[in-house]
Amino acid sequence: MEDLQAEVVVIGSGMGGATAALALARRGVDVLLLERGARLPRELENWSPRAVFVQRRYKAADIWYDGRGRPFAPGVHYVVGGNTKVYGASLPRLRESDFGAVEHHEGTSPAWPFSYADLEPYYAEAERVYKVHGTTGEDPTEPWRSAPYPHPPLEHEPYVADLAERLRGVGAHPSSNAMGVDRGPAGTCIRCGTCDGFPCRVGAKSDAETCAVDPALAEGLRLATGALVRRIVPDATGRRVDHLVVESPSGQGVVRGGRFVLSAGAVNSAALLLASRTDSHPAGLANSSGQVGRNFMMHNNAHIAAVDVDRLNDVTFQKTLSVNDWYADGGDDHPLGTMQLIGRVDEVMMKSWAKAVPLALLRQVARRSVEWLVMAEDLPDRQNRVTVDARGRITTARVARGRSTHRALHRRAKTLLRAAGYDAVFTQWFDIAMNSHQCGTAVAGLDPATSVLDPWCKAHDLDNLWVVDASFFPSSAAMNPALTIAAQALRVVAESDLAS
Repeated sequence: MEDLQAEVVVIGSGMGGATAALALARRGVDVLLLERGARLPRELENWSPRAVFVQRRYKAADIWYDGRGRPFAPGVHYVVGGNTKVYGASLPRLRESDFGAVEHHEGTSPAWPFSYADLEPYYAEAERVYKVHGTTGEDPTEPWRSAPYPHPPLEHEPYVADLAERLRGVGAHPSSNAMGVDRGPAGTCIRCGTCDGFPCRVGAKSDAETCAVDPALAEGLRLATGALVRRIVPDATGRRVDHLVVESPSGQGVVRGGRFVLSAGAVNSAALLLASRTDSHPAGLANSSGQVGRNFMMHNNAHIAAVDVDRLNDVTFQKTLSVNDWYADGGDDHPLGTMQLIGRVDEVMMKSWAKAVPLALLRQVARRSVEWLVMAEDLPDRQNRVTVDARGRITTARVARGRSTHRALHRRAKTLLRAAGYDAVFTQWFDIAMNSHQCGTAVAGLDPATSVLDPWCKAHDLDNLWVVDASFFPSSAAMNPALTIAAQALRVVAESDLAS
């Protein structure tokens, strides 16, 4: 690999890295974006449940280890756009209360080092970049906003519209999901049934490649694919990053820059910092606090399928509705979380986890079910951590915090759906391998003794390194993190020294 150089070098092209690269490129900064993978191809298999969920066609071949040393295949994607290429395009804001300390049944969710008001203008900008559809006035927990959604909410199909009425009839307040798809008058979205969990074959999903990388290339961004960063090397002072050691199919090379942005995802960013230890940083780069890799979070999640045996679900694009009635208060001054419709789940997708159930039976269940994500906050715990050994093997040790809250939310969800006329509710509990929404491994804070990054994601220990992905999250909240990552990336570029 030939040696490269840029004013700013960005490692990773997911939501954080791609958004930061776009904002920098629009300011005329010379930016080089490094992505370890390639572009994900548009092909027939994009929309094949068997290829995507059974054969794992687009997932990385990595093997990680849990806290007991057991191997598992993580749900990560090393492609241009990162995990956003297969995410469900749900782009809500965190709630205003999420930025303060929140008392839970199992502990305290810590305050962030900046407020919702500090981030709000950048939420609005991120919603424009990622073409977010939504509406106000339905969700009892929605935060205030300085501008309306850039696009109207996605229309509910008749089955979902009827579901919303059934939920209102039993006292709930369902609301439209905030969704990032190109569904405007000249948009390319066709409301297919393969959005959530699939790559978009028509380029209509608001992923980081489509909405950030490609526009940034038109502004002068340089993109290097197949570029795996092995080490971040500081200079002799230990206060500045000097260069990166990068491996590619053609060999190893060096990438130099004036400033560096690490956006490899909460697990891989922490692992890279830990693997970059030197005499001046013996515990790992940017780790004088000892917090790099700690406080690993990934939400307490479950998929549920609610079955009405007397009614077929004929929906194509299902993911348009949420219930947040108990997000901030489950009735005892403690929060529970959110229920969000997910994309349709067919029998092949069900078979990927319900392995003992005959396919024919799963087909009948799938035809009569509606599927939800039930999500509660995962509280930070310093013992839940990412580590990397001398051979580069990654361990993500986690004992979920907030499980009692999640179980209580799950019970509320089942009770609500049965009251709305559903006969049975089946549950798939997420394990460590379903590690979407990973966050918290390089926490931002005001005190360098207890945090890795400052409120603008610059490393306390280094003058020219920023970490801009969900690593900086002090808490996980109970909302999808992607829009918050994008908004913070825009804030970092606008308010810190990164662009100067």
